[in-house]
Amino acid sequence: MNLVELLDSTARKNPNRDCIRYMGKGYTYASILNAAEKAAGLFQQWGLKKDDKVAIMSLNTPSFVIAFYGVLKAGGVVVPVNHKLMSPEVQYILQHSEAKIFLFDGALAAVASKLTGGSVRCLSLDSPAEGFDQFDPLLANAPSFHAVPISENDFAEILYTSGTTGKPKGCLHTHRSVIMSGITGALTMKFDEDDRLLMAMPIWHSSPLNNWFMAAQYVGCTTVMIREYHPLHFLQAIQNEKCTIYFGAPISYVMPVQMIPNFDTFDLSSMRAWIYGGGPIAADTVGMLMSKYKSSLFYQVYGMTESGPTGTTLLPKDQVRKAGSIGHGGLPGCDVMVMKSDTEAAKPGETGEIWLKADSMMKGYFKNPEATAEAFSGPWYRTGDVARLDEDGYLFIVDRTKDMIVTGGENVYSKEVEDAIAGHPDVMESAVIAVPHPEWGETVAAIIVPAKGKTLTAESLSAFLADKLAKFKIPRTFRFVESLPHTPSGKIMKYKLREEHQ
Repeated sequence: MNLVELLDSTARKNPNRDCIRYMGKGYTYASILNAAEKAAGLFQQWGLKKDDKVAIMSLNTPSFVIAFYGVLKAGGVVVPVNHKLMSPEVQYILQHSEAKIFLFDGALAAVASKLTGGSVRCLSLDSPAEGFDQFDPLLANAPSFHAVPISENDFAEILYTSGTTGKPKGCLHTHRSVIMSGITGALTMKFDEDDRLLMAMPIWHSSPLNNWFMAAQYVGCTTVMIREYHPLHFLQAIQNEKCTIYFGAPISYVMPVQMIPNFDTFDLSSMRAWIYGGGPIAADTVGMLMSKYKSSLFYQVYGMTESGPTGTTLLPKDQVRKAGSIGHGGLPGCDVMVMKSDTEAAKPGETGEIWLKADSMMKGYFKNPEATAEAFSGPWYRTGDVARLDEDGYLFIVDRTKDMIVTGGENVYSKEVEDAIAGHPDVMESAVIAVPHPEWGETVAAIIVPAKGKTLTAESLSAFLADKLAKFKIPRTFRFVESLPHTPSGKIMKYKLREEHQ
């Protein structure tokens, strides 16, 4: 089965069931299918052919879902774009992916208007943007689409994830790998047609889109969308829409408790699975959340964009006794090893790199065979995450060989931030590291060596980076030093910086 057949099948079975709930309004599976076919007709009218790419930079709206399925029905490949990125970051993804069409939420027009060059066709999505055509009103008069032969092995998505070189890499996922991600999510959390999934995290993210939205699509249940996460809207949606399942970063659970004075008055009793990912939660915080949310049904999930994402989960029964662990063994359809070397697996008490093998694994990095070859050992994907196995076989991440920072569920690669900082004329050298943060898990810190005779401030550097990096990538703290520690070969010794600046 491919994703087009999945939507067709689910709409036949449940035509009048709400596929999406948004701002109090329902969008049935039949109406989503009808709109997606009109979108496909528009795309084909604009010259979209089999395997052409369409980039979508959207908040959580029904328009994203309609455009997503419309691209696939036209035989195209969807390139979801992080709506927090700035123009240079978006520009790179559009050029690298060879996107023919770029759909952006009207609220993001300031970023879209700064894009330069290229032949990509740009339209606003969901709301108007001055100087651009708007996609949604065009659906009413769209021409009929002609069905395109689609195999489960055809490409469906290119999901971009930051790379250690500072340039994002595009993970190529097929229709089959996306569906397998959804099946894994559905099996793990036992989705059924009566569930109501709350989509408050950005739907363009790999886990919300492939693990959870596709799980809901596979069983034919309802996804309740809020346009963008807000702690109050999060609580209101659960109470008013009687949601049953939610996935979010740890901070999305902590913020409502801290920021909403009448938190305890909200009825959250409909919820049966609280899923979190993007970093572990400490034992005392887990205990606090269980008490405040009046539930022990918390699940931590771990995975990589490359793997679908599919990986491991820490079940509710282990949340306190194994706090900080990412779980034991792989999820359905996924196998996990911890490797001390290329040939030797780690034993309990030892550490090694996490290797994954999954039915939902990407086919490789788009236009980057070297990085693809480096990332795999046979069928096993080398995650770059170093974990310790405890005596019971539970995994605890202790380091990242790829030098990645995870802040509030967002991945930040230090090289990308360092490259942006290097563009400042008064910076001689910089190193970007993660520092622990009680709510965000980690936050981004930059240690800067100013050029000789120059004076820098945190404010001036933040302002310099404001239009170059997404806000979550900009360091929260800047520290200015006379020199950085180097190895004899000239590489910065970041482990020393982490020891000195924790």
